[in-house]
Amino acid sequence: MASRFNALKADAAWQKVWDDSRTFETKDDSGKPHSYVLEMFPYPSGRIHMGHVRNYTMGDVLARYRRMRGDEVLHPMGWDAFGMPAENAAMEKGVHPGTWTRANIATMKAQLKRLGFALDWSRELATCEPDYYGHEQALFLDLFAAGLVYRKESAVNWDPVDMTVLANEQVIDGRGWRSGALVEKRKLSQWFLKITDFADELLAGLGALDGWPDKVKLMQENWIGKSQGLKFRFELLPGTGRGTVGEANGGGGAPPASPPAESPLHHPTDGPPPHAGEDHVEVFTTRPDTIFGASFVAVAADHPIAQSLAAANSDAADFIALCKRGGTTAAEIETGEKLGFDTGIVARHPFDAAIELPVYIANFVLMEYGTGAVFGVPAHDQRDLDFARKYALPVRRVVADGDLADPLFEGDEAFTGAGTLVNSRFLDGLDIDAAKRVVVDRAEGEGWGTGSTVYRLRDWGVSRQRYWGTPIPIIHCDACGAVPVAKDQLPIVLPEDVSFDVPGNPLDRHPTWKHVACPSCGKDARRETDTLDTFADSSWYFIRFASQPKDRPFDRRIAESWLPVGQYIGGVEHAILHLLYARFWTRALKHIGQLDVAEPFTGLFTQGMVTHETYKSADGRWIGPDDVRDGIETATGQPVTVGRVEKMSKSKKNTVDPEPIVDQYGADATRWFMLSDSPPERDLPWSESGIEGAWRFVQRLWRLIEGTAGSNEGIDQALDRKLHQTIAGIGTDIEALAFNKAVAKIYELVTAIERAAPSRSRDAAIRDLILLVSPMVPHVAEEAWAARGNTSLIADAPWPAVDPKLLVADEVTYAIQVNGKLRDKLVLAKGMSREAVEAAALASDKVVRILDGKPPRMVIVVPDRLVNLVA
Repeated sequence: MASRFNALKADAAWQKVWDDSRTFETKDDSGKPHSYVLEMFPYPSGRIHMGHVRNYTMGDVLARYRRMRGDEVLHPMGWDAFGMPAENAAMEKGVHPGTWTRANIATMKAQLKRLGFALDWSRELATCEPDYYGHEQALFLDLFAAGLVYRKESAVNWDPVDMTVLANEQVIDGRGWRSGALVEKRKLSQWFLKITDFADELLAGLGALDGWPDKVKLMQENWIGKSQGLKFRFELLPGTGRGTVGEANGGGGAPPASPPAESPLHHPTDGPPPHAGEDHVEVFTTRPDTIFGASFVAVAADHPIAQSLAAANSDAADFIALCKRGGTTAAEIETGEKLGFDTGIVARHPFDAAIELPVYIANFVLMEYGTGAVFGVPAHDQRDLDFARKYALPVRRVVADGDLADPLFEGDEAFTGAGTLVNSRFLDGLDIDAAKRVVVDRAEGEGWGTGSTVYRLRDWGVSRQRYWGTPIPIIHCDACGAVPVAKDQLPIVLPEDVSFDVPGNPLDRHPTWKHVACPSCGKDARRETDTLDTFADSSWYFIRFASQPKDRPFDRRIAESWLPVGQYIGGVEHAILHLLYARFWTRALKHIGQLDVAEPFTGLFTQGMVTHETYKSADGRWIGPDDVRDGIETATGQPVTVGRVEKMSKSKKNTVDPEPIVDQYGADATRWFMLSDSPPERDLPWSESGIEGAWRFVQRLWRLIEGTAGSNEGIDQALDRKLHQTIAGIGTDIEALAFNKAVAKIYELVTAIERAAPSRSRDAAIRDLILLVSPMVPHVAEEAWAARGNTSLIADAPWPAVDPKLLVADEVTYAIQVNGKLRDKLVLAKGMSREAVEAAALASDKVVRILDGKPPRMVIVVPDRLVNLVA
């Protein structure tokens, strides 16, 4: 055996052995316990990055460990291959999206294989291939037949340059993320999946997901957004500008002042304004207790009242257009400037006809939530307070914490905590929950409102005006309407002869693809040219991994033998949409009788990101780590500015390509570094010293194995105990995904073996050490295993057995204190008598020196832990 481990040679050799012997191919009918380990599959962007390496190394260690423990492990890999980046490449590089995607898959697959992951490549899938998306079309038709799919006209974010719908997250400062064009709100006919039918199920199901991080469950709970409250009506009155607040002020502030001159968006109308022929506006609130703190009513820009007003008032129309250019994400709405337009309409307070509230169109009210209208209580809602301060509206305290009951609310931070109702007439003195019940009871009893539950969750709009996605299997006929494609006609395959020289969806422009006969009446009809949201592709891929018959999406019996996924690993950025949609899709399949599984993933782990310093050149350009040496840009010789340590990203060029790292240090060192330095849920800062340290450990491990003299003589009880404690501890750590703790235990064991004299115990410890490290550094482990004369693969070897008797420690460490201060530590036999422990403590050289011949006044002994001598 060589004195230095040749990583590149060993990597290639053992990867070929695993491939040739099909070591990691899963057998559905093996009879072993099934264990499903899955990392979120990657988008084939071109090359893997260090985030991929960390994610897949974690899953690989767990998969290999469970194989060694006797499980039949399903550990597959595939590609989330549809989406806009491929179309962008087609536009920018003149290459077909399929060509670009498949070339990237080939590159990334080769890179992943070089890291020695124990993946079942026989189950590889790509969502862009007809043998995957054809089955997705079949599932879509099943959901359609069950009434879980519908089509309606809906407001969307429309990029007029790229000519496509954008998700809220793709709208940045009101502009398209790629084109930079001002985004428009348009009404388009869109396909929707009825995820709201499952809102209560999805919410209740979170309670049983004990293997999920609490933060992810909370994020999903907030996204579903179940709210109990009151839906009620304000009577509307025409007015001229803002209505008076009357007794609602309760002496708690001056009447509203004129709007400030610097607020040009506040435009009272002249004369009685139209308001869609309505004599009331319906609002929803989760805080009916604050009704006496109301100072305005606000409606969304696409509310019927706003739309009716805009038809007759150009200023209102201009303001609505401004709202449509604003950000649409919840974060942008919360942090953006709160703007309003005074409609001139006033709303009458339900408890006092003398109290009249101005009605605004506001940019922070969403038509999709509740009724599209709210009443503002500035003292107790930060958004409302910002709005009220901008437009000089009253701010009245109605909830007090302690003795502060002054109706005049000062400051710019709303009070949103618990308290007692004040300045609220018959509600005064009640706590918040009691006051809510009183208001709801009064509203229902008097007939102007009802207790109601609403959800933030909206039905899932799955239509995308793109080419590179799953074609929606519907045909539109002028006579028959929307007609599903017959299943024996699936897959509906994307045409290859498309052009991207003009913005927009090439399927709309294709001369023949969309023109078909109606399946129902035979007349001329049109294929649906929208494709499915790529989240649909990732909402069931884990089921297809488990079972891949050619004639249907999955075999129920086989799929259920693997599902749910026992351990799912991926980034927290997918905590809401992907995970929520996958949970919905699984429940929908259960609902229609295709699968008896409700939750797709019982265990979820969200790993931290791999980070790196950022660098900027003297002229402000981002520079990659490879172009910087000792604080100098190598190309120019100029000093660079070192920025924050951030997530690796192409935009800031702080990425590290794994391939040169593997070329230089080998797969095992790369894997070891990904596991060793940080708890896996935290970010991992990349460093050259870290990967070099990992490489040194691989070499140290090899030297230890190579230097084994071997002995059949002698037992080292301390080493035996250390070994078996390590075996048990590492197994526990791997199951908990606490890989850095497992690594620390391996370091300790290696040190103990290095210090031990040759013995039968030492030889056994080295043998088991090779098994213990094999899930983490499999190439050096296979090489060492073979060098010791084993003819089978270590990948097929069992996990070392633990002797329970050796897990019981027979020695303990006592802390020896004098007057409460730690002075020494003694290792003594466990369970020693009090007298023997006291004698050992008094014999300590450090204690003898401190006591200086004087006996202690008191000796306190805590068995197996502590001795405190009081001098």
